[in-house]
Amino acid sequence: MSHRPPTPSGRVTSAKIVIAGGFGVGKTTLVGSVSEITPLTTEAIMTSAGVGVDDNRQVPGKTTTTVAMDFGRISIDRDLILYLFGTPGQTRFWFMWDELVRGAIGAVVLVDTRRLADCFAAIDFFEHRRLPYLVAINCFDGMQYHDPQDVRDALAISSDIPVVACDARNRESTKHVLISLVEYVLTMRRSRAVAPA
Repeated sequence: MSHRPPTPSGRVTSAKIVIAGGFGVGKTTLVGSVSEITPLTTEAIMTSAGVGVDDNRQVPGKTTTTVAMDFGRISIDRDLILYLFGTPGQTRFWFMWDELVRGAIGAVVLVDTRRLADCFAAIDFFEHRRLPYLVAINCFDGMQYHDPQDVRDALAISSDIPVVACDARNRESTKHVLISLVEYVLTMRRSRAVAPA
């Protein structure tokens, strides 16, 4: 992002980014790995009350779940601060998504290639609201098993939407995802600004 000119008189710009995806895909981990402050999480222990409501068969080791949101902050450079809002993954908490995306410049849809169908709802949500997003493939064991183009094809998303690989546990990897999103949003805004009326 060094090509971006500094803001006048050292003014700091802040932006809101939403981190979304299916249940147990790594949203809380992503926010926690990159946040320069202790992240606010609303993790709750999964209890027997969730049996039949939350389907954790695909993530059997998961014992907690986000019940409201995750929040973190990262300074990309001296004049750009990103505020990160992680969404809850279960369908019963989707009513919060409208509030969480209010004022956001864009979103990251985190995907697990073993459970691609779990991210369709997030993609539909952002496309319906015309909020720019990118797809981040979470490489859980450090290995990328699928080519980004194959993931793009499987999700049936436009060729201009970035698809990147990441390790949600790794700060630099996650930071790269966020920078890619900001660059994508800036590119979209510039292209709209020069488009003929």
